[in-house]
Amino acid sequence: MNHRLKPATVVVLALLLAAAVYFLLPVVWVLVASTKSTADLFGTFGLWSPRPQLGANLGRLFGTGDGLFGRWILNSFLYAGLGALAATLLSAAAGYAMAKYPFRGREALFNLVLAGVLVPSTVLALPTYLIFSEAGMTGSFWSVLLPSVVSPFGVYLARIHAHAAIPDALLESARLDGAGEYRIFFRIGLKIMSPALVTIFLFQFIGIWNNYFLPLVMLSDQRLYPVTLGLALWNSQTFRDPAFFELTVTGAAVSALLLVLTMASLQRFWRAGLTAGSVKG
Repeated sequence: MNHRLKPATVVVLALLLAAAVYFLLPVVWVLVASTKSTADLFGTFGLWSPRPQLGANLGRLFGTGDGLFGRWILNSFLYAGLGALAATLLSAAAGYAMAKYPFRGREALFNLVLAGVLVPSTVLALPTYLIFSEAGMTGSFWSVLLPSVVSPFGVYLARIHAHAAIPDALLESARLDGAGEYRIFFRIGLKIMSPALVTIFLFQFIGIWNNYFLPLVMLSDQRLYPVTLGLALWNSQTFRDPAFFELTVTGAAVSALLLVLTMASLQRFWRAGLTAGSVKG
């Protein structure tokens, strides 16, 4: 039996390998760099640490500024977790309503949502700042959290999934049995939409965690910073004190690992949602 790979298969595998190296190499570099001193960071090969000092780097990382880095990590989890949860629920309600309730201007509203998907978040940062400034909310926790609960992509995905996966006959049957609209949505709609909702949550969580420009515009108190803005602050101080190189690189490695572990732990809910959404009866 001939097991030789076809030339096209070899080319595809080579391209996939090159892509994997391209995406994984910076991660490996950050992990290795987090074990180095400042001298070794600039004086040794990037993917090799001759004198690992990860424990000392972590101790300085969490001890600097009375545990400021730990506060930034907690802030990021609060912004991303609460923001993604609220955005998922709002997207589910909006998408379900646009998919299952006929009303005047429904398609125009959906087209407006599609237009919102195409608008970069950086374009909205300044208008959002002006609105929150008028309301006297800039510099607060809410000035970063509240804008994060709006997800045009989430509304789009929820609407598409609700339209395709929730039969109108099922909703009519529930109404005939005496169920109210809220009960139908929470007991039937959300269950069937669970694969889309987990996807929305994951995308929104990552987007909020990696958001840099909105906190930069809104916040002035360092204790409210997310980890992205905090690490940028430390990186800007490296010209004054080279020790901040160690803090910045080690903090970036910890932040990346926490995000990867969080996403990996949520993957099982995504797979469970796909299984639940595929079963009828």
